[in-house]
This record gives sequence, structure tokens and C-alpha cells, in this order.
Amino acid sequence: MTDFFILIVRSLRTYLRQPAAIIPGFAIAVFFLFVYSAGLSSVARLPGFHGSYLAFILPVAIVSAAIGGATLAGEAFIRDIGSGYFTKLVLTPTNRLALIWGPIVAGGIILVAQVVVILVLALIMGLGSATGPAGLLVVLVFAFLWGMAFSGFAVFVALRTKNGAATQAATLIFFPLIFLSATFVPRQYITSSWLKVATDINPTTYVFNAMRSVLIDGWRAGPLLVGLAVVLAFATVTGALALWQARRATQLK
Repeated sequence: MTDFFILIVRSLRTYLRQPAAIIPGFAIAVFFLFVYSAGLSSVARLPGFHGSYLAFILPVAIVSAAIGGATLAGEAFIRDIGSGYFTKLVLTPTNRLALIWGPIVAGGIILVAQVVVILVLALIMGLGSATGPAGLLVVLVFAFLWGMAFSGFAVFVALRTKNGAATQAATLIFFPLIFLSATFVPRQYITSSWLKVATDINPTTYVFNAMRSVLIDGWRAGPLLVGLAVVLAFATVTGALALWQARRATQLK
């Protein structure tokens, strides 16, 4: 736990020293929140739509922030590998899981801080939560886990390629996941058959559903449990890939 704490704190300090790497992802999330809530708010008047459109679109802003900020952990590894610091860490008795997951957890923490600001802006804009403050905390938990999942993928690519540009490009391939889902309208309003299929197999859909359920519908076990299972599975897979690649890169057994 000491190794975890030290590496998380170090990663947070590294991230905060480079605000230029944090601001773009946050700016994109705020852009989604303001532009889409203003330009598409009439969707809430469609028959069968319930709740506010602001609450419906808010998870899109949060997931986009996760994707935009995922490169933080990957780029940190690129710098450590280039400077030789990662090799020095490997030669120490540092816990190997902490060596990889410390920066990943730090990436999730940074995302939570961004989401807190996004939630404050949404509350100022009139956001209402059907589950009150507890529901907003649930949204933060999902944001943290989703941020860890994307950070894990970024670390895996960074260790695999050892190239900053490749790491940034790899995380951007997840942006289509946002739009291949019930992003702007509920699924029942989607008329394209192939898009419905894409929505059903897209893990982002279930994260959207979980967040939207606590903001719009109240406490519903189904969407929350499915969303939690999806995000935990995604975070576990990407974290395991990052650890596996680290072991290969350092020839650890």
C-alpha cells in the first residue's frame, strides 16, 4: 500500500505540472455539455422521453472527458521510459502491480476532479438528480472506474509502442464508441438496425444507462449492476494488459 500511495502521489504531481495535457479533454467535455444540451434540448419533448435532456447528455460529457484524459498515464510512462526512470523503478523492490496501477489510479482521480467541476456546471445549468446527492456520488464512482479503464489501455499502448504519438492516436480510436450508442436520443428513437446492434454491443451504452438511471429514473438495480459489471470488466482487462506488457518489457517473471 505504501508503494501504491507513493506512486499515485508522484503521478498526480506529474499530471498537475502539465495542465496543457489535462485542459483539452476537459474542454471537450464542457463543449459537449453546453452545446448539445442547448442545441438538442428539444429532444426532451419527444413522446415517451422522460427526465431532462441535460441529465441525459451529461454522461456523454463525462465519458468524453475519460477518453480525452486517458493519455495522461500513457504519456507519463513514455517520459519515464525515455528518461530511464522506469528502468530505475524496475530495479527497486517496488511492488510491480503498484508500478503499473499507481499511474492508472492517478488518472482516475484526475478524471473525478474534472467530473466534479462538470457536475457543478451542470447543477448551475439546472441539473436535477432523481436520487439526490447520493446519485451524484454514484456518477463519480463510474467516472473513476471508467477513467482507470481508459488509462490502463493508454499505459498498455505506451509500454507496447514506447511512442507518445502512437499512445495519443490509440486512445482516440475510442471516440467512435461515444457515438455508436444511444448518445443523443434514447435507443427507442434509433431507426437504423445496424446502429441498434452497435448500441447493444457497445460497452459505453451500459455506462450511459447506469449514469442516466440514477440521474433520471431513481434507484434501479438492473442498469446499475450491468453498468458496474461492464466498467469493472473493462478496467480489469486493460489493467491486466498493462501489467502483462510491463512484465514483457522488463522481462519480469
